[in-house]
Amino acid sequence: MYPDRSPHRQQGAGLPVAIFVVTALALIVVGMTQLQESSSLSIGYQVQSQRAFFAAESGAQVGVARVLQDESCGTFPATTTFAAGGLARCTASLSCEALQADIKGDSALETVYTLTSQGQCGSGADYAERTVEVRVQ
Repeated sequence: MYPDRSPHRQQGAGLPVAIFVVTALALIVVGMTQLQESSSLSIGYQVQSQRAFFAAESGAQVGVARVLQDESCGTFPATTTFAAGGLARCTASLSCEALQADIKGDSALETVYTLTSQGQCGSGADYAERTVEVRVQ
């Protein structure tokens, strides 16, 4: 009357399918975690790179002000350390080179100053460095 329910007659794929699904989901989670980690690291490097660029630009602006005020490269090389705002713990190393050039083509030599500002931010694996060059007449 009742059907035979002995264990040797039961068949099915539930357990292998469940193991496969759990393994696949675990691999997806691990992959997403690694992707998120590398993404956040690259964003951190990008922020440091931007900070170093802005430090170099700010250093170049300081250098232009010095050159225009003194009309010479007398106060170079110099280092500017930033302490406030987004450039905290960043530095800009400045160098200057004066060159006599005929700019207008009328054989009158004029002084052209080439300022090189190298911005550095961070340390160790979080270090970034950018260079900006400016010419002032």
